Amino acid sequence: MGFRRWALRAVLVLSALLVMAILGYRFINPPTTPYMMRESRRLDGVAQEWVPMERIAPVMARAAVAAEDANFCRHWGFDMAAIRGVIARGEVRGASTISQQVVKNVYLWQGRSWPRKALEAILTPAVEIAWPKQRILEVYLNVAEFGEGVFGVEAAAQRSFGISAEQLSSSQAARLAAVLPDPKRRDAGRPSDFVTLRARSIADGAATIRRDGRAACFGADG
Repeated sequence: MGFRRWALRAVLVLSALLVMAILGYRFINPPTTPYMMRESRRLDGVAQEWVPMERIAPVMARAAVAAEDANFCRHWGFDMAAIRGVIARGEVRGASTISQQVVKNVYLWQGRSWPRKALEAILTPAVEIAWPKQRILEVYLNVAEFGEGVFGVEAAAQRSFGISAEQLSSSQAARLAAVLPDPKRRDAGRPSDFVTLRARSIADGAATIRRDGRAACFGADG
């Protein structure tokens, strides 16, 4: 009985901490992430500068969504159509939404493991309920890795193009979005042929989601 009481209290305390963390980060910018801290120790520092959504070019927001999660405005944290497609193709990864990536980056750890995926499955709907879509994307754009030791779109724009995030053109935004799946091997400032082609596709996708309303939930459809 004593162990059961202790276990129940531990679960309640952990649940309360998670709720506070989710609600808190709706209004407070995460000062860092577990992965960012790990990379900072490895590299002796990282580049990151937080910028609010108002200081990020709308084309960057659209490009990121087009590249990583085109149905961002239409799902509740999990893109079930994309998940079914991955399963049908027999793939072992993919279909991770921006919401899932935010949960992984801000609250959890990198790597593929069942405990992490289970926690991600629990926390992602909670974040979707507690945060507006624009906040989810704002956090994503500020903590995503755009290069070795480069986190967030402001540091990425400065490093790759010598400008701020709010000055990005559609082609520059698309090139930054093109490096997101593999930031350590892709470079927006010196793009390979693959990154250049991928960026063109992303730019077309960003224009499409603007036209068809899939950018409305994060205020970048105007």
